[in-house]
Amino acid sequence: MKKIKAILFDLDGTLRHHIPNAGDVFVEYVRNIGLHISEEDRIRSEHWTHHYFSYSLEIQADEKIYNGNLRGFWQNFTKRRLVSLGIHSTQAVELADEISTYMNEFYKPEVYVPQDAYPLLEFLKKSEYVLGVVSNREEPYPEELKKIKMDCYFKFSLAGGEVNSYKPDRIIFERGLELAGTSAQETMYIGDNYFADIVGARRSGLTPVLYDPTSLFTDADCAVIKSFAELPELLK
Repeated sequence: MKKIKAILFDLDGTLRHHIPNAGDVFVEYVRNIGLHISEEDRIRSEHWTHHYFSYSLEIQADEKIYNGNLRGFWQNFTKRRLVSLGIHSTQAVELADEISTYMNEFYKPEVYVPQDAYPLLEFLKKSEYVLGVVSNREEPYPEELKKIKMDCYFKFSLAGGEVNSYKPDRIIFERGLELAGTSAQETMYIGDNYFADIVGARRSGLTPVLYDPTSLFTDADCAVIKSFAELPELLK
């Protein structure tokens, strides 16, 4: 492997978080209406959710079916998520509207940035790494980076919608490499979604690093950091 010259980051779930976590709120509500959800069920559902949003065949099909009908899309997603928790599909259909409505009306998270992210980005910039953000968002997000006071660190940001390619597809990573001006062997990618970030980065020849502060992917077959403070040692 060549010396790392560029480090690219995922945005949502890595640099930018929501608190409380949507999955935790979802499971809490399901438990409160009397359904038994074990820790094993919760973790399995989180894995499924990460896979679903890694531009899976399921989400591609759902987007075509609901085509702008956000209420229908999220109600269907709620049904799928209940099934992933081990709820029978018949009961999941019955509960989907109630729970989807609850999440829409009462889930109002705040944006949170891990405080050790800023010292890391400062260190990486001073160390002259090329830094970029590559996200599966539909639209460009420079204003989001300004809001969280990170725009000053990155050479570029890239949304999947700008190139009609979404992680783990190779095209979005290849475009990220073009913007960074580095080869895949010289570039590291850091993200929290194993199925989108790690699989996609590895498929494209980048060095993948999983950001996993809650130990969600305990059997990940790649480098793992639980905090951003661990990255400088990994770069050595």
